Amino acid sequence: MRFDTYLASRTSRMGASAIREILKVVSAPGMVSLAGGIPAKESFPMDIMEELFSRVIRRYGSNAFQYDLTEGFPPLREALVPFLAERGIQAEAKQILVTTGSQGVLDGVAKILVSPGEGIAVEAPTYLGAIQAFNPYEPRYVRLETDEEGVVPESLDEVLATQRVKFVYLVPTFQNPTGKTLSLPRRKRVAEIIQKRNALLVEDDPYSMLRYRGEPLPPIYTFAPENTLYISTLSKVFAPGLRIGFFLAPPPLDRWLVLAKQGVDLHTSTLNQALAAEYISGGYLAKQVPRIVSLYAPRQQAMLSAMEKYFPSSFTWTKPEGGMFIWAEGPKDLDLEQVYYQAIERKVAYVPGKFFFTELGEGISTMRLNFTCSDAPTLEKAIRTLGEVLAEVAAPNRKVHAL
Repeated sequence: MRFDTYLASRTSRMGASAIREILKVVSAPGMVSLAGGIPAKESFPMDIMEELFSRVIRRYGSNAFQYDLTEGFPPLREALVPFLAERGIQAEAKQILVTTGSQGVLDGVAKILVSPGEGIAVEAPTYLGAIQAFNPYEPRYVRLETDEEGVVPESLDEVLATQRVKFVYLVPTFQNPTGKTLSLPRRKRVAEIIQKRNALLVEDDPYSMLRYRGEPLPPIYTFAPENTLYISTLSKVFAPGLRIGFFLAPPPLDRWLVLAKQGVDLHTSTLNQALAAEYISGGYLAKQVPRIVSLYAPRQQAMLSAMEKYFPSSFTWTKPEGGMFIWAEGPKDLDLEQVYYQAIERKVAYVPGKFFFTELGEGISTMRLNFTCSDAPTLEKAIRTLGEVLAEVAAPNRKVHAL
């Protein structure tokens, strides 16, 4: 059979993840990957996993292996109440809904809100996984301007004043891919704008616990809860393979998202939720996060220091206070997708930045670098090699000019 003749029109917007395709090369012998945005395996709390399973069996027995509520396993929802309170979010357990990774919420919100051709406002660049989740619903993307601090509030206000968009999607803290963080004044300004324009903000917050410097900032949700769908995850501070995400949504969106989820997977794994509940309520998470931060902070610094030493002067890059990524930009006419293939010949992989933009032709001269999965000596060696490749194609002068 020719099944291509049976495919729905929406599949034209569904492609293989560019990053997933790029990651296929990282398994080659000797390859150093600065590409994937994945946690280090050393960050997983393997030393307590057996204990967590034992606690789950003792406390929940066969219930941990049974079907459960679409809204989420009640003990996990209860455990998330004080967890969110630490971020300044006051919520009742019944308001917290659990999903199979935060990616499930991104799919769900587009499914219930977006008809073909309707607008979604996104940063430029934005999270590639969000684009992939939204694309099957055939949206029209509306570009929001950004600067060194993230989304520009004036651009947001103009877009909402002049265009019809179903929601605004932002990653305000240690953004993927740039690592940028909105300041407190900007967060308040964004909240004022979405309230004034009666708009919906989808606030994606997967990285805020990975802070290496500076003071924590409250989510935008805390300033405009009635206009914000807040999404977070345990993937970066527990184990991504367990696929535990959660969200808070203003009514009646919460109910619609539950209905959408029922048609996909009925509910998130009960066993995995039970493990997450014990991980949080047993105090393990509070102990593990400082360990993760102490693992990643020197790795980030090693990458930044190496970039200062080895990158050409024609490049600039971000210096995030946390998260998993550094964003670099070279000369405007430099195609860093083409340079990527030269880099992998030298056993270093990264993600060309063009894949994080919704408009063709943008981001050609940008790249995303991840530092979480290699130790400091490996990172320095990889950045030195990458700097040599970039110097060959960009500029011979290696005097550093970093932002």
